[in-house]
Amino acid sequence: MLAPSVSVLALAVVLICAVVRPFRLPEAVFAVPAAGAVLAVGALTPEAVREEAERLGPVIGFLAAVLVLAKLCDDEGLFHACGSWMARWSRRRPQRLLGAVFALASLITAVLSLDATVVLLTPVVFATATRMGARPGPHAYASAHLSNTASLLLPVSNLTNLLAFTATGLGFTRFALLMLLPWLVAIAVEYGVFRRFFARDLAAPASPTTPPAPVAVPLFALLTVAGTLGGFALASATGVDPAWAAAAGAGVLAVRALIRRGTTPRALVGSAALPFLAFVLALGIVVRAVVENGLGTALAHVLPDGTTLPALLGFAAVAAILANLINNLPATLALVPLAAASGPGAVLAVLLGVNIGPNLTYAGSLATLLWRRIAHEHDHPVALGEFTRLGLLTVPATLVASTVALWASLQLLGV
Repeated sequence: MLAPSVSVLALAVVLICAVVRPFRLPEAVFAVPAAGAVLAVGALTPEAVREEAERLGPVIGFLAAVLVLAKLCDDEGLFHACGSWMARWSRRRPQRLLGAVFALASLITAVLSLDATVVLLTPVVFATATRMGARPGPHAYASAHLSNTASLLLPVSNLTNLLAFTATGLGFTRFALLMLLPWLVAIAVEYGVFRRFFARDLAAPASPTTPPAPVAVPLFALLTVAGTLGGFALASATGVDPAWAAAAGAGVLAVRALIRRGTTPRALVGSAALPFLAFVLALGIVVRAVVENGLGTALAHVLPDGTTLPALLGFAAVAAILANLINNLPATLALVPLAAASGPGAVLAVLLGVNIGPNLTYAGSLATLLWRRIAHEHDHPVALGEFTRLGLLTVPATLVASTVALWASLQLLGV
């Protein structure tokens, strides 16, 4: 009984410390010793640890490259240009600003990952709302929700997608085609709920403090991102790991920035978030220990079988519930191997659950926790009641609608 108990305790410690972050220490400070503990008590064999490291290695490398790419795009002024465009497009109307935030957050999340939306776009949203004299609540919540919901489209949009991509057996383009309709439907449902939930805030007149100044669009950064996206599809079609395409895109911007003295090698390494990468690897090891010591058997009894619409709804629901109980990264690691037995459609349904479900609670995803800290830094305390009410209105409706859309995509396109 020692191995199962230590595994569960280790996962609890890792998740609690990731949420609370005692003394503001990196998550890896707690996750790495926890991984060592499950190995020490025999909850996992050294061979299993090696297998998990090999499985997560390409994912971690890809994540590092995307984080560097997003930071360099920010240095080039891409997100500042986004803020200027939002302010001009909105024409002092909060409803138009919400639409602009939805559009930009959805695209940035899909292309540069949810971390870029949370860390880089959210401060721009606060600044834009302040300049417009608009109430920031609807727009700030939109960046939080879309960092999760809009991460359905591409394998590169979310760490959960990267973890599941190989298990689907799909190519990059095929994955995107199957998830396009669920992505569009999920964003549309969220937008409809936001317009009603925040109707009073959006109707309040804006009183701009300063007019938005036009900002030059960083064309080089945009072309690099577009080329990187094309590289993802090409790499997948030729059997090359997409991490190489991400590394190439980051490398192009890094060389340009170094030549122009816009960054330093130390800053580039820092933008790769090495402690967070270590946390992801250690978390994977701890979750595998929990799965192999009882959780896997329990989940196998709960999960449905097949890819009928009721089965897909079951996969998505279980994934959403588990994401809110133990966070979406552990939920993905635990569920994907089990869902893979039912085919790619089942794995994609799990992704709907672990990506949309976290909008219900703070602890559902690390991105939401990070967004909450950023909101507090901008003097916008997040009320638990409001966050939960919004989640109760958006998550069930979005999850059901997007799952039906996924089922339709599978019927139309096949796998």
